[in-house]
Amino acid sequence: MDGAHSAALQLQQLPPTSSADPVSEASFSYKENLIGALLAIFGHLVVSIALNLQKYCHIRLAGSKDPRAYFKTKTWWLGLFLMLLGELGVFASYAFAPLSLIVPLSAVSVIASSIIGIIFIKEKWKPKDFLRRYILSFVGCGLAIVGTYLLVTFAPNSHEKMTGENITRHLVSWPFLLYMLVGIVLFCSLLYFYKERNANNVVVILLLVALLGSMTVVTVKAVAGMLILSIQGNLQLDYPIFYVMFVCMVATAIYQAAFLGQASQMYDSSLIASVGYILSTTVAITAGAIFYLDFLGEDVLHVCMFALGCLIAFLGVFLITRNRKKAIPFEPYISMDAMPGMQNMHDKGMTVQPDLKASFSYGALENNDNISEIYAPATLPVMQEEHGSRSASGVPYRVLEHTKKEARLEG
Repeated sequence: MDGAHSAALQLQQLPPTSSADPVSEASFSYKENLIGALLAIFGHLVVSIALNLQKYCHIRLAGSKDPRAYFKTKTWWLGLFLMLLGELGVFASYAFAPLSLIVPLSAVSVIASSIIGIIFIKEKWKPKDFLRRYILSFVGCGLAIVGTYLLVTFAPNSHEKMTGENITRHLVSWPFLLYMLVGIVLFCSLLYFYKERNANNVVVILLLVALLGSMTVVTVKAVAGMLILSIQGNLQLDYPIFYVMFVCMVATAIYQAAFLGQASQMYDSSLIASVGYILSTTVAITAGAIFYLDFLGEDVLHVCMFALGCLIAFLGVFLITRNRKKAIPFEPYISMDAMPGMQNMHDKGMTVQPDLKASFSYGALENNDNISEIYAPATLPVMQEEHGSRSASGVPYRVLEHTKKEARLEG
């Protein structure tokens, strides 16, 4: 009896079973998701405000003689500070929430930019055509907000400590190695068609950006997670994988920005924003699901609702960017071939205006869809009298060298 009594006492003194542990873990995961989502939303909002501050500064100084006059304004530096602050918030968010949750939240920046563009930049509109011009923007904002809510609510709850061992294990796993193989083959193929075959389609360029961006966000999450653990006392900076991920993060971000800059020179910013968001988000979520196993153990309902949130956010961003007016660049000169009575000549000859890519420089602006072919740089077929080439084709304009005597007679 004494043995049975002591055994009963020991059972009473045992800690409660871990049946409530899954509930506490789920609550902790939801809190981490919420912290990461709030940091990402805050970061994207601040970045949108920063970009609009700098845009406002550039608009005020348009046509200034000093091309770098914005460096002397406090507004531009405030925008730069806010941009760094916002990017820091987005960077920190990857350490708390799954990659699949943080990446689609970049739709917040599109929503904020569409609203700030009307209020802060004071884009002009008439009350009678307000609904006609901005109905798509408001519908798009509503859809993007609904999609963001679904993303946060049904986001995956996979949380793993970003230790050097875990990252190395994911890096050499066969699903990610297979993904890397397919990604490298696809990237090289697209790069070949883009560079060698002049396949300048917006999808080709932005798919290159998306493939690089997927590696950027994968490495950003690893670097951010290891830094947070190091700050908390679990030092991770002595693992070589940290520096490998850091170098990959910087390299892919640089090349991603380079391809994005090339796309912005050939296509409208609204088209780049919508197509780029859809492609980058899709590829990044796929990379996160393969590398970090974000959706492992999630039920079908949560995965379907998360996918529905992504689709609604995609549609919202598409409607917002579709309603944007195409920007007309400022040209501080009158194009010679746009003058009345001036014929358009493109057969042979030398260009009158130099073909420069700078926005506020003397010369023709490239890739302007709003300007028809008649506003292309004028070319004059030069006919030198000393060569006697009177049979040259083209409009009979000639370059004449006036002597002092002729000038005196004209006077």
